[in-house]
Amino acid sequence: MDSNGTIVTPAYFIISGFSGIPHVNYYYLFLLVLYIMSVVENSVVMALICFDQSLKTPKYIAVFNLAFVDVLGNSALVPKVIDTFWFNNKYISYSHCLTYLFFYCLNLLMQSLNLALLSFDRLIAIAFPFRYHIIVSLKTMFSLVATCWIIAILFTFVLVGFLTRLSYCRSVVINSYFCDHGPLYRLACNDNLPNFIIAKVLPAFILWVPLMFVLISYTCIGTTLAKIAGAQDRMKAFKTCSAHIILVAIYYLPILFTFTFDTQMPRNARIISLSLAAVLPPALNPLIYVLQTQEIKQSLKMVLAKLKHSKISLVNTISLS
Repeated sequence: MDSNGTIVTPAYFIISGFSGIPHVNYYYLFLLVLYIMSVVENSVVMALICFDQSLKTPKYIAVFNLAFVDVLGNSALVPKVIDTFWFNNKYISYSHCLTYLFFYCLNLLMQSLNLALLSFDRLIAIAFPFRYHIIVSLKTMFSLVATCWIIAILFTFVLVGFLTRLSYCRSVVINSYFCDHGPLYRLACNDNLPNFIIAKVLPAFILWVPLMFVLISYTCIGTTLAKIAGAQDRMKAFKTCSAHIILVAIYYLPILFTFTFDTQMPRNARIISLSLAAVLPPALNPLIYVLQTQEIKQSLKMVLAKLKHSKISLVNTISLS
C-alpha cells in the first residue's frame, strides 16, 4: 500500500514464461494442436449426447458437462498462451489477468468435481444396480452438476477475490506461462499471508477431497466386484469403469507429480508440467470415451453411417440430374 493505505494495482503484468528452451516454438505449436483437437473432439461428444436420445442418461449428463468444461478451460488458457509467447505479447492488464486466472481455476476445480461425479455414478450403478435409476435420475444428476458449478464458482471467487487486496509496488513480472496464483501473490509488497493460507487450503478442496472420494468409491466398487461370483461378470462391470479410471489417472498423475516435486523441479520443468496437466486431459478425454464406451462408439458409427448415406444420395441425385 502507499502512504495513505491505498491499494496499488499495476496497469499490467508481464508473463515471463519459458526461458532458455531451444526451439520452444515447436512446443507452442504442440499446445495449439492439442487445443484444436480438444475443441473438435469435445464438440463432437457434446453433439452426440445432445442429438442421440439413447445418450440422454444421468451418466452422459456428467460426460457432457466434462466436455463443456474442457472446451471452456482450454479456450480460456491456450489462445492466450499462443498470443503471449508465439506473438510475443507478454503484457496483460491487471483485470484481464485476474479474469484469466478465474477461468483457469474454475476449469481445474470443475474437472476435479466432475470426475468425482462420474465415480459416484459408477459406484451406484455397480453397488446398487437395481436402485440405480431411482438414486441417479436425470433430475438428481442435473442438481449435482448445478451444485458443482456453484461450489466451483464460489471457491474461485474467493481465490481470485483475495488477490484484489494485494498491493503491487515492486516487480510486475509473473514467473509462469499464465497468470498463475502462486507467482502472482508472491509479487505483493503488503501482507500476503491470507493468500498463502488460501493457496494451501483450497487445493485440498479442489484436488484432494474429490480424489479421496474417487478412491473411496473405487474401493467400494472393488469390494462389490469381489463378491460377484463369475469372472466374466466382474470383467463386464470393470469395463464400465475403465474409461473413468483412465480419465482420473490422466488428470491427477501430472498434478500429483508437479505438487510432490514442486520445490525440486527446475522452473521450466514445472511450467511444462503444469501446461501439459492443463492441456492434455481435455484432448484425451473424448478419445478415451469414444474408444472405451460402447454407447458413444455406437452413436458415432450411426452418425458416420448416416453421413455416408447422405453423401451417396447426394451424388446419385447430382448424377441423375
